[in-house]
Amino acid sequence: MTLDTKRPLTLRDVSEATGVSEMTVSRVLRNRGDVSDKTRQKVLVAAKELGYVPNKIAGALASSRVNLVAVIIPSLSNMVFPEVLTGINRILENTELQPVVGVTDYIPEKEEKVLYEMLSWRPSGVIIAGLEHSEAARAMLNAAGIPVVEIMDTDGKPVDAMVGISHRRAGREMAKAILKAGYRHIGFMGTKMPLDHRARKRFEGFTEALAKEGVEIEDRAFYSGGSALAKGREMTQEMLERSPDLDFLYYSNDMIGAGGLLHLLDQGIDVPGQIGLAGFNGVELLQGLPRQLATMDACRQEIGRKAAEIIAAQLDDPEADIETRITLTPTISYGDTLKRR
Repeated sequence: MTLDTKRPLTLRDVSEATGVSEMTVSRVLRNRGDVSDKTRQKVLVAAKELGYVPNKIAGALASSRVNLVAVIIPSLSNMVFPEVLTGINRILENTELQPVVGVTDYIPEKEEKVLYEMLSWRPSGVIIAGLEHSEAARAMLNAAGIPVVEIMDTDGKPVDAMVGISHRRAGREMAKAILKAGYRHIGFMGTKMPLDHRARKRFEGFTEALAKEGVEIEDRAFYSGGSALAKGREMTQEMLERSPDLDFLYYSNDMIGAGGLLHLLDQGIDVPGQIGLAGFNGVELLQGLPRQLATMDACRQEIGRKAAEIIAAQLDDPEADIETRITLTPTISYGDTLKRR
């Protein structure tokens, strides 16, 4: 069955897909009334495959919208996404639109649940982090009938629009800078890659660029949990005890990189002469460190602004010809921990 994805799905769509009456579909989705298990399962499977989300606006038509933009992000604790939210808010505050935020903790099932609940209130648009989603979440995004902007990453195919950076390119560029500075014995520390797809892509780009020059990562460590200074200290100490000949440490984010820097300074190690360091994100909070950590900005506020601009423009004029594939270019900040040659 071909559906018009520029409108929200209705009970009739589920009814037509299953051959079950709209009243029965409604009973199943509201978990009310006497419906056979076979029919109930048939309706639930079809609704999930179609991406149908019930309308919680009591008494309103199915086409109704509220002036809310659903913003779905993986975390509020690592100082990255609050800056994205700032960018979004700076654009939307000049409109009638209001962002509402949901947090997924990098868990696909939780993202699916948050998206389901938010779409049930019929927002005017969705801004969601990342390009990787469950089949059910992707079906809901495709069927929502509203502007959808996936942010932070452009290494993949979006549902509708995307704004971000190429994390594979970011990893490759950092690898080239490290090799150009003369480092060859490299360790990597970062988040567990199955959950943080963007960190995984940076790691892939990083190792790919190293391999082209005949260099392999000599030690690596992955962790789950927040991007804490204490975790960076701990991981750095453990890695150098295992691999004392390393001359460069690349971290998946600035917070654990800053922890590593503080550990090395405490130990009296020459940074960047003996060991160089680099992180990722360009977190402004860390500018007060004894040494400025080499990093790469992730264009966070600009990503938020561009995403909000796409939503606002599409709602203002659905037929407008606007750019919906925006790849920003991050730059390396060498700081005090990466030699420039």
